[in-house]
Amino acid sequence: MIEGKITRISGPIVYAQGLDACGLYDVVNVGKSKLIGEIIRQNKGNSTIQVYEEDTGMYIGEKVECTELPLSLRLGPGLVGNIYDGIQRPLKRMYENSGSFLLPGERTEPLDSKKVWHFEAADGIKEGCKIKAGCLLGSVKETESITQKIMLPTNLRGKILKSFKGSGDYTVDDVIGLTDLDEEIRLAHYWPVRKPRPYEKKLGVTEPLVTGQRVIDVFFPLSKGGTAAIPGGFGTGKTMTQHAIAKWCDADLIVYIGCGERGNEMTEVLSEFPELIDPRTGRSIMERTILIANTSNMPVAAREVSLYSGITLAEYFRDMGMHVAIMADSTSRWAEALRELSGRMEEMPAEEGFPAYLPTRLASFYERAGRIISLEGQEGSVSVIGAVSPPGGDFSEPVTQHTKRFIRCFWALDRELANARHYPAIGWIDSYSEYADEVRDWWELHNPLWASLRQESLDLLKEENKLQQIVRLIGPDALPDSQRLILKVADMIKNGFLQQNAFDDIDKYCSTDKQIAILDLILEYYKRAAACIKKGALLQNLVSLPVCDEIVRIKMVYKNEEIDKINEIRQRLDSQIGEIERVYSVE
Repeated sequence: MIEGKITRISGPIVYAQGLDACGLYDVVNVGKSKLIGEIIRQNKGNSTIQVYEEDTGMYIGEKVECTELPLSLRLGPGLVGNIYDGIQRPLKRMYENSGSFLLPGERTEPLDSKKVWHFEAADGIKEGCKIKAGCLLGSVKETESITQKIMLPTNLRGKILKSFKGSGDYTVDDVIGLTDLDEEIRLAHYWPVRKPRPYEKKLGVTEPLVTGQRVIDVFFPLSKGGTAAIPGGFGTGKTMTQHAIAKWCDADLIVYIGCGERGNEMTEVLSEFPELIDPRTGRSIMERTILIANTSNMPVAAREVSLYSGITLAEYFRDMGMHVAIMADSTSRWAEALRELSGRMEEMPAEEGFPAYLPTRLASFYERAGRIISLEGQEGSVSVIGAVSPPGGDFSEPVTQHTKRFIRCFWALDRELANARHYPAIGWIDSYSEYADEVRDWWELHNPLWASLRQESLDLLKEENKLQQIVRLIGPDALPDSQRLILKVADMIKNGFLQQNAFDDIDKYCSTDKQIAILDLILEYYKRAAACIKKGALLQNLVSLPVCDEIVRIKMVYKNEEIDKINEIRQRLDSQIGEIERVYSVE
């Protein structure tokens, strides 16, 4: 083990000499407490170390030991349902061992080494068979919702399986086989967090990540393997939107990263998620969730690495053929950690004090998303949804602007909507999705009305936005009935479709069929009412129809499996507006 000595201390940044032979990003044990750190710069015999724990009380001259290994996660059975900090220390087990406050240098194995797992060997895997990196060795049922595939680590060079124990009960430390080069195979292995995991082929992102949130699925869809950002000021609903997506999206696994946000938000996740029932499995959502907590009261340096830890966990399950969704809350706090560490290292700042390499670091995170064919031949994906917290809701600040360069789905939260208690507060004017054309074919198979209804609704809302400027100046009475009808229908879309109550048992999740049925009914009302007005019908008679209120209340009244009942409202619409059509001879 290579040893050096501390020469200078600047907060979480420590400088040392004597570590010339160490590699960049090698893990080191710093000081007498052996705090976990990482070498982030080497320069003429001086090593710059980023310490991931509180280093108060450390002094110059203390010893630094280099492990000569990069910062890595241990990947294997026991990950799902756990809560880790940014360097994969299991917080629940550490709390049981030492209480509410972590001791300096305290470490606990990320996976329970005593727990026995039942390993079921794959067909055709036996002694003497040929093997290659990423090939399937067998599987372990980790939870009722997740079966973890055990694959040959890609860092093993052996080509032949020299010995293999086959199916049985093992711990993560037990050797279950050897390669022809005597390399040991276990249920778990290590992987460097800053190194993307390899795959066979990258695919196009053509299937939407269905979230059950109407404004997202219909207006601004996200593909499986896509990237999205949720920017918004304080109180606009970033965390609430991410919680809703994590609870109800059709991903196989959720990795939720609490990166620099308040501790009570992670507490809310911990208290709510175990009680929530996954609509697909009927079991707790925690059985398909991994939490990473680096809240605002935890060491700032560990916040920087937490995103890489989360994406590494996601890639591991992606390689098994799973669709994984990452919630990063928030990348702004992560960027602030970069800014603080950069300042400690006396680097030349760029705009607003952020380091000049901020775009590169953002790219290294978002570009690890995607839909792929794994080395084993399975299709999997990693979708990244990052919250951005611009000061004062100013979208022109550096983190938001650089994030827009690497994402293709932008859900801009609107302060006026949030103040009006309209949630999700995703504004339909500033938001956009570049995945709409790519998921069109999927929607054509499932519901061909999606594309036309989406475009017609967005056009109506944009037209309503223009008319509102006139209304603010001269009032709505100055508008002709055809334009006042647009204002009415836009309100129906906002209140009856876009607004969604995350705490209502019926409205918290909306199936794609129900989404299209609601929007189709609203637009049918608009088209028929507009035709009546052209023939001379009075707007008041059309907007006072009892069926208008029924349409707005559909989302709160009918469950997803009761879509047929919406046809009853359609019949009442046909009856009520039909009388007006007959009077004015509307064809």
